[in-house]
Amino acid sequence: MNHPDMTKNSDCKKFYVIGLNYQKADVVTRSNFSLSKENQKQLLSEARRINIKSVVILSTCNRIEIMGFAKHPFQLISLLCKYSKGTVEEFAKVSYVYKNSDAAEHVIRIATGIESQILGDYEIVGQLKDAFNLAKEADTVNSYLERLFNVALHASKETKNRTSISSGTTTVSYAAIQYIKDNYSKKDPKNILVYGLGDIGQSTARSCAKYLNSHAITIMNRTESVAEVLASEIQVEKAGHMDLAKQIKASDIVIVATGASNPTVTPNMVSNEKDQLIIDLSIPRNADPEINKKENINIIDVDVLSKKTKETLEERKKQIPLVEEIIDKYKSEFYEWLNFRRSTPAINSLKKSLELIQQDAISLHSKKHEDVNTELVDDITSQMINKIVSKFAMHLKSENTQANQSIKVMKDVFNLEPTEN
Repeated sequence: MNHPDMTKNSDCKKFYVIGLNYQKADVVTRSNFSLSKENQKQLLSEARRINIKSVVILSTCNRIEIMGFAKHPFQLISLLCKYSKGTVEEFAKVSYVYKNSDAAEHVIRIATGIESQILGDYEIVGQLKDAFNLAKEADTVNSYLERLFNVALHASKETKNRTSISSGTTTVSYAAIQYIKDNYSKKDPKNILVYGLGDIGQSTARSCAKYLNSHAITIMNRTESVAEVLASEIQVEKAGHMDLAKQIKASDIVIVATGASNPTVTPNMVSNEKDQLIIDLSIPRNADPEINKKENINIIDVDVLSKKTKETLEERKKQIPLVEEIIDKYKSEFYEWLNFRRSTPAINSLKKSLELIQQDAISLHSKKHEDVNTELVDDITSQMINKIVSKFAMHLKSENTQANQSIKVMKDVFNLEPTEN
């Protein structure tokens, strides 16, 4: 397949994905670069002000990425550093930058779950949709990004339907549940507190109610109405946010999944009298690192949990070749659309040029031959024009076609007006 230069435009911008993830950046570094929802909105707003009109932000517990059109990737990197706690120097040590076709492929790969920290983790699909919708609200999505996300989500759907790469449902929240099941007996019931009821927190609370119902489960959220609705739905206890410290002290296991920018579980909140487990699913981390100094407290985070899934992951790895085939299929589909979009102005220009030649020829022969059936001639020559244009369009779609060269030859031969790339 002929891969076009996807990003040339009047501003000479290219499509970039800049970011960092779990592969080179540990949980502390990822915390430094994480972006709150409010900061994401401010970043998108500033991007528009400085003429970066097409940009999407993906900020999760495992990766932080900005994807969009810029003259240079440093424009996107600067925005990330401005609205997070990270620095350019720190970013350079653990980051990656993809450009043009590599960047587009990266987005498709993410959507299939093949790039997730826990292979096949489909929480990323919802996170991609949320990222896209936020950018849509900020009016920072052009037709290129809209099509790319649409293709990526179709690739994700086919991966889920045709492969078993997500078998075992080894998400971060499920890994937390599995850790508790493996280490705490049903015969010794524990008090479990789930604090923070965003997407991951709600998923974890539901899994607790389903798989750990021999333990006493309490949920808590800053917006108490959310906790009230969920508690009624899954039949667990609800505690008011004002009792956070009291509930933490009374719990044997605390699962933290808030979206706060600073630690919400502090050393003075935990028990000094009994052993406690704190599972921190938050990015940035919400359990103060100082708690680690207490001998009776065991803290585990998302990086630790990911190591608990080896057996399932080995089975999932066998699905990778099939997922790669699906990725190749949707890459080709995207490139075909892009080639067609880039060639459409030239095809329209060719048709217009041929119609002018047609009109001149009919007009000339009408003057020379009074008995010419102009309606019949117009019908026949229009059919010829449509066939010529159709043949040329098919030529541009061919895998072996150098589309840019073909369009240039056509422009030179027919003296066509310039078209925007």
